Amino acid sequence: MEDQAMAANNTMKRLPARGFTLVELIVVIVLIGIIGGVLVLQLLPAIRSYLLVGQRAALTNQADTALRKIVGEVRSAVPNSLRLGSSRCMELVPTKDGGRYRMGPHIDGDTVAGDFLDDTEARSRFDVLTDATNAPVQGDAIVIGNQNTDDVYKEVNVGIVNASGAPTNAATGVFSITLDAAIQIPPGYDGGRFVVVPKDEKVVTYLCTGEGKLYRLADATFHREPTCPTDAPAGAALVADKVSHCAFIYSPNQGATQESGFVQLQLTLSDKGESVPLIIGAHVDNVP
Repeated sequence: MEDQAMAANNTMKRLPARGFTLVELIVVIVLIGIIGGVLVLQLLPAIRSYLLVGQRAALTNQADTALRKIVGEVRSAVPNSLRLGSSRCMELVPTKDGGRYRMGPHIDGDTVAGDFLDDTEARSRFDVLTDATNAPVQGDAIVIGNQNTDDVYKEVNVGIVNASGAPTNAATGVFSITLDAAIQIPPGYDGGRFVVVPKDEKVVTYLCTGEGKLYRLADATFHREPTCPTDAPAGAALVADKVSHCAFIYSPNQGATQESGFVQLQLTLSDKGESVPLIIGAHVDNVP
């Protein structure tokens, strides 16, 4: 038995060692490279398409958000306040609230004291007949019956709020507003409505610069002429970047009796060879 075991052991020692030759390794590496190259060629278009879809979606979302923000402010702006400084610069007077004012004395059997506005006399205090979501504060502007674009910018039919509080008589209104100076209702205006312009944003400008950016500028004072700087000032809010095309088109009146303008906003964003053009239009209610 020992002899057989020794013989078997000697046989195993005599067997040559097995492994990979250099040629075999090179062949395997070449085959792996070929297979990998084929897979890359097959998968690369799909990967590129996936990345481009994500890039286009991001550009579309940015452009859509920017345009809807502008349209929202256009629709809530003071009637007849939208104006263009150029095709790349649009101005408007924003509002934060509005309501109805008392148009005449309160009469209930006998005349009850109350503050009202009409076109016969300038007054600095009036009762408000509706609740306020964003109550006027000192420094806000009150605009009534704005029928011409330049009027609000020249502060015609505009009053600056000094204070707001309880009415003179609880039966004559929800609250009352006191102005810094007396104002008089435009002759013939019988709408009985007013809007409130925030004190820190009396004029809002949307500006597209040559650097491919869209900015929102806010001015705390009214200015008679459009302000369209070449470059956005420090502190301007960036609305969109990567802008390759930007245009504002505005028609103030689509019909003699409609008093409804139409604004078209064009915005194209481009990045890494991809471009996303978006156009949105909105009717502008110019009835004061």
